Amino acid sequence: MNIDLIPVRILVVDDDTVSREVIALLLEGDGYEVHTADSGDRALLDLEAIDDWRPAVVLTDLQMPGIAGGELARQLRGLCGARTVLLAMSGSEPGEIVLRKFDGFLLKPFMMEALAAAIAGNFDENKAVRRDVPALDEGVYRKLAGSMRRERLEQLYALCLSDAETRIAGMRRAADSGDDDAYRREAHAVKGGCGMVGAVELQTLATSMEKRGLGNANHVASLDEFILACERLRRILIAHASGEKHPAV
Repeated sequence: MNIDLIPVRILVVDDDTVSREVIALLLEGDGYEVHTADSGDRALLDLEAIDDWRPAVVLTDLQMPGIAGGELARQLRGLCGARTVLLAMSGSEPGEIVLRKFDGFLLKPFMMEALAAAIAGNFDENKAVRRDVPALDEGVYRKLAGSMRRERLEQLYALCLSDAETRIAGMRRAADSGDDDAYRREAHAVKGGCGMVGAVELQTLATSMEKRGLGNANHVASLDEFILACERLRRILIAHASGEKHPAV
């Protein structure tokens, strides 16, 4: 399968040799770039050792000796980043707590069409927020700057960022407990506050997250992107305060 004409790198993690090799061969036949590991521990070691190879997708079995399941998902997310799609596979249905750590689940045995659909669906989801959305609406910033002292302006944006980060932490707690209503409420509050001060990227992310809720959304990646957006806005505001042109983001 070809997504946006860019070869997709996939890491396949499975302690069963036959399953691992068959999946790898089928994926390579479909045009994917594949790396394999026979355990979660090996996958983590390989990722730490190969700096210039990061998978777009990790497909991992849940029932393996050593690091596996939710703990493996946590460590993979830390090494690969928020954009990597984490797909779990197993011969039996795992619990909801484990599933929430992944972006999708495939019940063995599965058809390659099901895997391709899971990958494509997550790529579409990760592209839901446009990357050309500015972190800050300069027009709104200039209007606010012209209506108050610089000290007050800096306090206003500091309050906005502090509130957003507090609510992001609340969204993480809501996601961990499966509280969709609380998750949406926090996103709605961020959307309103950021919209008032021209924090466009944060407002756009919050709007998308409020609309989707938990559901099948990759809330871990979304919340990590939220934090990165806060940092982008903070850098721009620091540059403004020092009289510099804001940095590219």
